Amino acid sequence: MAAGCVKVFPKFVLSSFLVLLSALLVQIRAYKPIIIIHGIFDHASTFDNFSVAIKKAHPGTNVTIIDEYTELFSLYPMWEQVRGFQKTMAPIMQQAKDGVHIICYSQGGLICRGVLESMDDHNVDTFISLSSPLMGQYGDTEYLKYVFPHYLKENLYKVAYTSYGQDISISNYWNDPHHQDLYKENSVFLAVLNNQTAKNDKSKEYKNNFLKLKKLVLIGGPDDGVITPWQSSHFGFYDDNETVVEMKEQEVYQRDYFGLKTMDARGDVTTYEIPGVQHLNWHKNLTVFNDYIEKWLT
Repeated sequence: MAAGCVKVFPKFVLSSFLVLLSALLVQIRAYKPIIIIHGIFDHASTFDNFSVAIKKAHPGTNVTIIDEYTELFSLYPMWEQVRGFQKTMAPIMQQAKDGVHIICYSQGGLICRGVLESMDDHNVDTFISLSSPLMGQYGDTEYLKYVFPHYLKENLYKVAYTSYGQDISISNYWNDPHHQDLYKENSVFLAVLNNQTAKNDKSKEYKNNFLKLKKLVLIGGPDDGVITPWQSSHFGFYDDNETVVEMKEQEVYQRDYFGLKTMDARGDVTTYEIPGVQHLNWHKNLTVFNDYIEKWLT
């Protein structure tokens, strides 16, 4: 009798171990691939620690930090960058039958909007926008002084809204609240994404593609110091008095130009206002990752 028990016990242990191992493998495979898009003047290695944090929280996650249009190349026209990033992202999406998550930082958030709206067959589950000027930029920051040393925000429209100005990424999302007619007429990128111009003959497709997104997570805060106004990270922006108009009061939201209101009505838009984080630290701050990002990456 005892000898029989000895023979059965190892089989029971092995069987239990295999069941547990199988369950763990299923859990690991359940994590969707994550694609990370860097910001202006940035490069992929900036996100190495961020990638480590993801893999520590969710072992087995496939994380891709796209190392394209880095540093000065990030000043290339936004549509050119969108096409380049999309070309790299497409195979990752095609191999992910359950979809992917994207985390897009600073200027990268607008690149991701471009990818989402112009890509008919994307399968992005959650788009996490990390301190991105989603409604544009209008501020005298160090970035602006570096690219346009002879211009202040008040007169940058003179170059930004020209054909040669639109060959520089920052100009593509420069949104001067005092010259909206020029912005809508000459912006070849942001005004098109927002469907604020008749030039976009694919406005319906762009809206439908945006609405394929399942979740939109908007992260920003008052101490950012670069995104101006910081509420642009939440789809808010200045009126012509430079008073911030919040997302739900924006015309693009109220008239649902590109689907933001519809997505919000579905309950699929989440905003986080996080104080005390400067622009260069969003992807280095573990509290931001642990409390506001990690939960969306399942």
